[in-house]
Amino acid sequence: MHKILKIALIAIGLIGAVLWFMLPDGDMPASEAAKSGAMNAMFIITYLLLGAAVIFSLVFTLKNLFSNPKNLKKTLFVVGGFLLVVALSYGLASGSDVDASYLEMTDESTVKKIGMGLNVFFILTIIAVGAMVVPSVKKMFTK
Repeated sequence: MHKILKIALIAIGLIGAVLWFMLPDGDMPASEAAKSGAMNAMFIITYLLLGAAVIFSLVFTLKNLFSNPKNLKKTLFVVGGFLLVVALSYGLASGSDVDASYLEMTDESTVKKIGMGLNVFFILTIIAVGAMVVPSVKKMFTK
């Protein structure tokens, strides 16, 4: 299986190298370059490799997760905490932060979702900084 995978990756690499040299020149208009068969083939290869990477990483992650009940419990607590942060952030976000009347496809719910995303980012940043600073300060005072 390992040899087959290596051969497949070498073949994909060679196909990618050939397609690279078949790409349109830089002076070609973008509308024509986007219709290039070589570019479309490179996008297809990229999507296939990305899909394979996502599938394999999910399969092995779930396999390792369910093989150890202690890890599963810990992961469920982390996911629950993240969902709690998202719910809290959604509750803290107001849809009237920005005057979005001049934007065509923006309404109050979109502004609220953007505010929620920003709140999630800020809360998780505070948690991450706290997780780095608190043990350091604790260690500094215990010595």
